[in-house]
This record gives sequence, structure tokens and C-alpha cells, in this order.
Amino acid sequence: MGIQSESESETTEADATSTVDDVAESTPLSMGDPVATLAAGSVLYSWYKFYGEGNKEGGIFVGLWAPTLLAAASYLQQKDVIQAIKRGVASF
Repeated sequence: MGIQSESESETTEADATSTVDDVAESTPLSMGDPVATLAAGSVLYSWYKFYGEGNKEGGIFVGLWAPTLLAAASYLQQKDVIQAIKRGVASF
């Protein structure tokens, strides 16, 4: 482990940044994208029920779907990331 020169450090950072960008561009649609759309739809539907129909309890109930959906999607994505890290570490 020698001391890196400033130009080597900049090259390493540029390579890492380009690798991250390449992975981000090649990654398919994740579980979170359709879930975010469903969450936004549930908020709109809850506003309709609350204000349009006057069903306040139903609007609040449907409005609680959004954070539940987002939390579930976040949990599943984190679980996948942790499993991928464990597989990657095990390969060393």
C-alpha cells in the first residue's frame, strides 16, 4: 500500500464514478418504481374519497396505503441489497 499520487487518486475516483453510472444505467426497473406509482395513486384516490365523496374515514384508510406500500418496497429492496453484499463478500 504505497502512497498514491494525486493524478492516480483522481483516475481511481473517475473510474469508480463511471462504473457506478454504468451500473445505474444498466439496472432494470426496480420494485420501487411501480410501487411509488401505486402509492401516488392511492394518495390521489384517498383525496377523491375524502373530498369528492365526503367519505372521510375511507379517505384516511386509503391514504394510509401509500406509506405502507413504500415501507414494504423499501424493506424488500434493502433485503435484496444485503443478500447481494453477502454473496459478494462470500466470493472473496
